[in-house]
Amino acid sequence: MPIPKVAIVGRPNVGKSSLLNWIARKMISVVDPTAGVTRDRVIQLIQEEDQYFELIDTGGIGIVDSDDLSVQIEEQIDYGIHEADLILFVVDGQAGVTPLDVEVAERLRPLDTPKILVVNKCDSTKVDQEIHEFHKLADSPIVVTSVIGNRNRKELITEILKQIPVVTEENVGEEELVADAELKFAVVGRRNAGKSTFINALAESERVIVSEIAGTTRDSIDVRFDVDGRTFIAIDTPGVRKRKSIANDIELYGLFRAKKSIRRANVVFMFFDARETISRVDKQLVSEIHEQDRPCIFVVNKWDLADDMTTEAWSDYLFESFSTMRHVPIAFITAQEGRNVRQLINLAQTIYKQARMRVSTSKLNRIVRAAMLNNMPPYRKNRRPKIFYVTQVSTEPPTIVVKCNDPKLFDVSWKRYLLGVLREELPFKEVPIRLYMRPRQRDEETEKSLDDPE
Repeated sequence: MPIPKVAIVGRPNVGKSSLLNWIARKMISVVDPTAGVTRDRVIQLIQEEDQYFELIDTGGIGIVDSDDLSVQIEEQIDYGIHEADLILFVVDGQAGVTPLDVEVAERLRPLDTPKILVVNKCDSTKVDQEIHEFHKLADSPIVVTSVIGNRNRKELITEILKQIPVVTEENVGEEELVADAELKFAVVGRRNAGKSTFINALAESERVIVSEIAGTTRDSIDVRFDVDGRTFIAIDTPGVRKRKSIANDIELYGLFRAKKSIRRANVVFMFFDARETISRVDKQLVSEIHEQDRPCIFVVNKWDLADDMTTEAWSDYLFESFSTMRHVPIAFITAQEGRNVRQLINLAQTIYKQARMRVSTSKLNRIVRAAMLNNMPPYRKNRRPKIFYVTQVSTEPPTIVVKCNDPKLFDVSWKRYLLGVLREELPFKEVPIRLYMRPRQRDEETEKSLDDPE
């Protein structure tokens, strides 16, 4: 049984995005007093008790978009309305019925889809006395709400569950639940690098708005799709620009959303435009990926427009620019034509598998012992650096703890050498490795180090 879809619909600035965040109990959609902030459909899986449904935030009906994307926004609204099993028609209780509310009502009236009229922004019970005027908009149940005042969330949820099919873990296949996706990857990069085009190629539908206008995507949007019977989630993030070029709170929030998406992804696709040189924004995002130890793939998009550049030249350029990320694989794609898109997903699965692997302590000790015999760490302050044993303590990323007599005795260059040996000898060739040196608690003089004779 498919998961029911509940679409939030209404004119601009009635609190649709706030309502989604309120029901989900977390920040999903961008909320800003500027009309027209939401452009794409934002979808969130909701679980109330043991029931599931998908909540869909749509753009404001009737908005004249500042970037001339009104037609595309309307198309996204149409998708949301016509795939919905229930429509939440949201109005502003403080503003009363407006001509645009009436226009929305006329648009929804011919649909057989069940509806709930949500009179929002009723922060005071005094406003409740005026809600009778909204009855003319829809012949449907009315729920009075206030996100700010936290009024009637439970009542709204109860009414939603009355109107939709009952879907629980028992009567829906596991593959239907977004939470059970096999792999979640974030698509990040500067503005107009082709991220949304790539998402649509994966979803095989116009899931997000694509435009030559930089900065079209404003929310981080989770898009669920299936490949060869496996479920994936692609997180389309707002394009990032330099801090000094950020024009408003919406774009600044988009920067934070991109960083948050990096932290919650299993794999990050760092997008570059094949026609553009690497920018400060690119370096900022790669730095965030590096700091979070996220498995990453450098994706050079629009490869059909790269002119005389070769893959070797671009690879050298990337590794020279990001010397700490030389383990990162590179993919060359043309998202608009779907070229190499499937291969990119296969590569993401491969490096995600690497990030989840474990290696036995005995194997690690053999590798590190050989590394020490081949290149002994130098004495420091007349003290001999000793390693007693090595063990892997975690995955995603692979985390290796080296028990030694004193971490300060191992200089940076030797630790870099050891990390290189581990990457070469272990199945972690394309993912970050966390390496920690920790002192052993017992007396170092009575313990044999790995390089001591048997």
